[in-house]
Amino acid sequence: MDSFEINKIIGAILLIALLTIGIGKISNMVFFVEKPINPGYKVEVLEKKDVKNITSENSEIDEIDISSLLAMGDLNHGEKVFKKCSACHSINKGGKNKIGPALYNVIGRKIASIDDYSYSKAMAAYDKNWTFEEMNGYLKKPQTYIKGTKMAFAGLRKEKDRASVILYLNKNSDSPLPLP
Repeated sequence: MDSFEINKIIGAILLIALLTIGIGKISNMVFFVEKPINPGYKVEVLEKKDVKNITSENSEIDEIDISSLLAMGDLNHGEKVFKKCSACHSINKGGKNKIGPALYNVIGRKIASIDDYSYSKAMAAYDKNWTFEEMNGYLKKPQTYIKGTKMAFAGLRKEKDRASVILYLNKNSDSPLPLP
């Protein structure tokens, strides 16, 4: 190989390097983006007293007339919707606990009261009974209703679905509660 061919190869490599650097500089001029002084977003943090005010406002908004909600329900529809729950819960009398506790006689009993089931700390500390209102709130979105619960279920958005499941749970009891 003579020196003329070596010069052509070196010249081609230098031309490619020059074009690459030049195109990079030109694209930076064409597509110029002004960078912010402080990158990121400022997040407003609420104090504890403000959070209490917001949650009390939300609880007033979330209150619902349970009798009109239950009037929307249907037992047959509740049985169909409960099939989503049956993967983790049994509803039969004398049924065993599965991933979740057995739900026979659940309406009216104390929350987290089955002895042979290991409840989450949040559920065990929640000192209330399963009323129609409590069950409605819990079924709507369990993770936000009782923060820290183990139940990994997204919830039932539709009011008719929740009302139907509540009626179905109430029916599956030794002594169903009277409807409001």
